[in-house]
Amino acid sequence: MREFSPDFRSELLELMKWRRDVRHFKSDPVPVDLLRDCLDTFQLAPSVGLSEPWRIVRVTQDETREKAVSNFQSSNREALAGYEGDRAELYAGLKLSGMREAPEHLAIFCDDETPKGTGLGARTMPETRRYSVVSAIMNFWLAARTHGLGVGWVSILDPDRLRRDLDVPENWSLVAYLCVGWPQEDTLTPELQTVGWELRDPRTIDWFER
Repeated sequence: MREFSPDFRSELLELMKWRRDVRHFKSDPVPVDLLRDCLDTFQLAPSVGLSEPWRIVRVTQDETREKAVSNFQSSNREALAGYEGDRAELYAGLKLSGMREAPEHLAIFCDDETPKGTGLGARTMPETRRYSVVSAIMNFWLAARTHGLGVGWVSILDPDRLRRDLDVPENWSLVAYLCVGWPQEDTLTPELQTVGWELRDPRTIDWFER
């Protein structure tokens, strides 16, 4: 049985603590080989039925990036309209995307109709394919962090509009739009906590028993 040392476990926990959702990036480029090394960790992720349903689009063209930014801006305006008073004022001041600054943009999709795995484990819960993609994203995120890279997950988007703008198959569903680059600063505190939007629950994780 493969075991890991206490020092390794301590470092792994430290890595998880330093995984932050980054919004402020330096303009320095990310070496393509480094990006690929981090993306290779997708293949180490668990996937239902060994379906490996993740599909990655590296968004590099200025025109396509502008469409993604426009998508975020319009979606963000709609989101802002859902808040009132002090909450709306606070929301308006949040930096919820590093799309303008981040040197790398990755749109991560799930192929909902992948033949790989022949549907094993997904017939009653097809959403497990998307959960598999999320697991792969976390692998990538932690691997990127070990190199000092930051990752920001942009979720304020119209997924159908983005799919059309990127010209990907209709059976690909958007799971994440990731901005990747070198953070302007390192911090252990989530930015939303710093600005007073929400606090982490200080309690330990509990469970229910039935």
